[in-house]
Amino acid sequence: MAQESNHTNEPQANIGVVGLAAMGASLARNLAHHGNTVAVFNRSHARTETLMREHGDEGAFVPADTLEEFVASLTRPRTAIIMVKAGAPTDAMIDALADLMEPGDIIVDAGNAYYEDTIRREKAIRARGLHFVGCGVSGGEEGALKGPSMMPGGTEESWKTLGPIFRQIAAQAEGEPCVTHIGTDGAGHFVKMVHNGIEYSDMQLISESYDLLRRGLGMSADELADVFAAWNEGDLNSYLIEITADILRHKDAKTGKPFVDVVVDRAGMKGTGTWTVQTALSLGVPVTGIGEAVFARGLSSQAGLRAEARDKALAGPEPAAVLAPIAADPQARAAFVEDVRQALYASKIVAYAQGFNEIEQAAAEHGWDIDLGAVAKIWRGGCIIRARFLNRIADAYAGGTKPGSLLFDPFFKAAVEGAQDSWRRVVARAAQAGVPVPVFASSLAYYDGLRSRRLPAALIQAQRDYFGAHTYGRVDEPGVFHTLWAEEGREEIKQS
Repeated sequence: MAQESNHTNEPQANIGVVGLAAMGASLARNLAHHGNTVAVFNRSHARTETLMREHGDEGAFVPADTLEEFVASLTRPRTAIIMVKAGAPTDAMIDALADLMEPGDIIVDAGNAYYEDTIRREKAIRARGLHFVGCGVSGGEEGALKGPSMMPGGTEESWKTLGPIFRQIAAQAEGEPCVTHIGTDGAGHFVKMVHNGIEYSDMQLISESYDLLRRGLGMSADELADVFAAWNEGDLNSYLIEITADILRHKDAKTGKPFVDVVVDRAGMKGTGTWTVQTALSLGVPVTGIGEAVFARGLSSQAGLRAEARDKALAGPEPAAVLAPIAADPQARAAFVEDVRQALYASKIVAYAQGFNEIEQAAAEHGWDIDLGAVAKIWRGGCIIRARFLNRIADAYAGGTKPGSLLFDPFFKAAVEGAQDSWRRVVARAAQAGVPVPVFASSLAYYDGLRSRRLPAALIQAQRDYFGAHTYGRVDEPGVFHTLWAEEGREEIKQS
């Protein structure tokens, strides 16, 4: 039986949720399923009524008609999770709650917020004596209901209240809850941002694999569903590979065609991938795979430009014609499918390596004490990028010695070295066939750049000194130098 609205103003709920759209309502239900008494409020009261009517018998809810009533129903320290639209609506709700709360109370923003906004909000709320927690939540609506991966930032004191509750409602992986205290202020939202950036890269790599095999070898959607299902049994086991097989097997009810063939080829994005790349640029950390994945979505959305390119018949090879000899030979065909699998695995490792480097650099920049092994563990369940090899990443960051890159860890070094020949063949054949593989190619270029003994940056720095007197270093002695390029004899000056 749905509970009626609480008008007693007596504190009853140990936690509350503000914002009862799909994610908020699912999170509130998850909290209630685990023995919490949950205060619920939505600016449009109809959503509160809908939650109570459809799910009020699933646990202990305390519905509120007003924000004042909502806050009054919370036991101390009052703890409110907000799940409202990002930006100004979030700021407005934080301010409204803070006006009604008292020192020691806790406000949790569980939406997808930009981490610098979280740093700003935490500073302002801390000055008022309250705790502010930016908590990344991954897993979508189903994860919010059944167990998400959770990435909370904030004070240690707030974690004492939130930890027991979040451990109850988070996804479980190998008997461990997929939640950990990430660090102070914006650390949680930063880690969630990078999670989403890796997700962009992962999805693009899967799509590039699909495109190569579909357009290049002429494989049907059903054949590819079998390929991805088989891949999911091995090193590539992951949620995204699993759902790819399901999608490729699905038929459109209206036309009977493969569902993937009736979907418009324009990918949307909500900003977290872009934030990841912009932040990496400001930190000086190359995240080339994530960057190319973001740009690939951008290109897919340039419908007018792509139509004009087709009208002008830009020249290039036909993939099926170039790869016809491979498609016609069953042994060569199977070998190429295996090459694509290996290239996907190697590129995926690079995406994670770059993402973890970005987290590590940001932690140093902001004074966050982030346990990268713990981050890998909480991504094993509930979240979109959950994958079998996250245990290996956790192992790489366990103990006192941490690799400068995942690519230096013995397990991942061996995996990439073993995939290297396949990776190079795939990138070369894709270029020859005219199939764009920006993340495959950029990931391989990153790997080659990392292992090169000397990079052409020496020439770039010489150019910078020539036209802008930006100085350079020398390989044979310490110091900073500048050449007087306009002077006869081009004298070199040691500046320090």
